[in-house]
Amino acid sequence: MTSTPSRKAPAAGATKIERRRVAAAEKAAAARRAEQRARRLRWGGTALAVSVVAAGGIFFATRGGSGGSSSGSASRPFVGGDLHTVSVVGSRLFVGGHEAAAASGNGGRTWREVPSLRGADPMGWARTPGSVLVGGHPGLYRSTDGGATFTKVTGAGAVSDVHGIGASGNTAYIASPVSGLLASSDGGKSWRTVNAQAGRSVMGTILVDPKDPQRLIAPDMASGLQTSSDGGKTWKSLGGPLGVMTVAWNPKDINQIVAVGMNGAELSTDGGKTWKQVDLSKGASAIGYDATGSTLYAGVLDDQNARTDRSTDGATTWKATA
Repeated sequence: MTSTPSRKAPAAGATKIERRRVAAAEKAAAARRAEQRARRLRWGGTALAVSVVAAGGIFFATRGGSGGSSSGSASRPFVGGDLHTVSVVGSRLFVGGHEAAAASGNGGRTWREVPSLRGADPMGWARTPGSVLVGGHPGLYRSTDGGATFTKVTGAGAVSDVHGIGASGNTAYIASPVSGLLASSDGGKSWRTVNAQAGRSVMGTILVDPKDPQRLIAPDMASGLQTSSDGGKTWKSLGGPLGVMTVAWNPKDINQIVAVGMNGAELSTDGGKTWKQVDLSKGASAIGYDATGSTLYAGVLDDQNARTDRSTDGATTWKATA
């Protein structure tokens, strides 16, 4: 789940199982916040980050939080008290946090804020033909200009409290602590419930196999890395780190998977059959590959600003993007 648990209570008619699922998701979120605080103490204010997608920009924009003002820099954009995502879509790199999102068109050297995502709390990103989808506490957002501007989805395609999202082609998935796992076959224009119980503690980008959109990998804060081969109807454990918060695979070799949890990061080169510990840049908790698979990005929360590092040798060494 996210570091800011959903404030929405289960519906009046919710079953005991549903209520327990929501409670478990909120407990996982609380555990993540505690881990973030502990890491900030250990690393002198360096906190956690998460992975996601891209949009271009040359300068950054400052933005104040509620009741105050905060600023970043051209190399460390303001995102707020949490950094949820670091990801690449096309040639653009995105970071998203509790209060703001920023985009870079030059590999993280300089950034600009995405004003239409202020307060959207981006937690996961997905790309469908002609659109970029972003999920957060307020709901689902869509861009039809490559991620330059976003609009909150309303009407029949609206989904509230979206913590996890992923897509391949026109097939898209959403994980919600309230609604469970939903799927779309029209690029996110309409949604149907696949499993009302699964996905309630998923947070981040859901990986969808481009050759088989029924095959999914999802970061589940409560039960660890999960995989499905039937479009989310049933799930099984895939191993990896405990309390997983983000997962990414190499788009040129999807058997190469990196997952980040509360006890560090792990790498698999055989599709999740075996795992080994891997070192990220200090303080990072989120990762995302570029479109070529040659660069792995990691994000770190520095006060309320995002810092990004990159590795071009399989997470062996890291270098600041700016």
